[in-house]
Amino acid sequence: GWHIECSAMAKKLLGDTIDIHGGGPDLIFPHHENEIAQSEAANGQPYVKTWMHCAAVRSTGDEKMSKSLGNFVTIRDVLERFDGEAIRFYLLSSQYRRPMLYSEEALVEANDRLLKLYSSLRGANTSAKSNEMIAADGCEQHQRFLAAMSNDFDTVTAVSAITDLSKELLQLQMAEGQDKILEEFNRKAKHLKAMGAVLGILQRDSEEVCRGKDDFAAKVEELIEERVQARKDKNFARADEIRDQIAGMGVVLEDSGKGGTTWRVASMAN
Repeated sequence: GWHIECSAMAKKLLGDTIDIHGGGPDLIFPHHENEIAQSEAANGQPYVKTWMHCAAVRSTGDEKMSKSLGNFVTIRDVLERFDGEAIRFYLLSSQYRRPMLYSEEALVEANDRLLKLYSSLRGANTSAKSNEMIAADGCEQHQRFLAAMSNDFDTVTAVSAITDLSKELLQLQMAEGQDKILEEFNRKAKHLKAMGAVLGILQRDSEEVCRGKDDFAAKVEELIEERVQARKDKNFARADEIRDQIAGMGVVLEDSGKGGTTWRVASMAN
């Protein structure tokens, strides 16, 4: 019965032909083959244009997560501990046809990597019209990104291209603020945002992501100013105490090449 159920629901809700049909590789036979036979016989049209069979997320011990085994976690549970965008970025770290081992340590690492990407966008003027397309011309990483996504959604290589471009942005942030450097920084930042948009990441305000809520940011700024003054007064013991206090608040201090100090939260708020 479940084979004909899917054919009936697909026809009613999606029409005779589906653009993309997903599912696990364990459903290829007999379920999906039965769907094809039923639907194409009934409709006289190709049933699916593109099949995308996604490998399972596996638990520790390399077992497939399943309700019957009782070894699964729900998205709702994970969202209580991690930001949704960080979870998305974690899932993008594996090509969809390859099994992924669920790991909270890997989620923490994905969170840190995503924050670093947001840090590379700080100070950039990436304003653009909502319907403005950013062509990949003139950006090698953007071209590599599109080639990877066109190659069976190779998100591993696509994220690698994003990371490489973000490293260039971080280097430009450290450079002196000449007009040409600023122009190049903004140009590359727009490419990074456009690449992220394809994957549903890097679309939030980078300052808000990196600095947290306003009252939290004000407290951090106050402590940083106090630490600067302590260093000027050569009260290094107090300066170290403040730095430890800031670290205890989950804040990472980053010294810039221009002699100042910027900061970001160590974990994205969910």
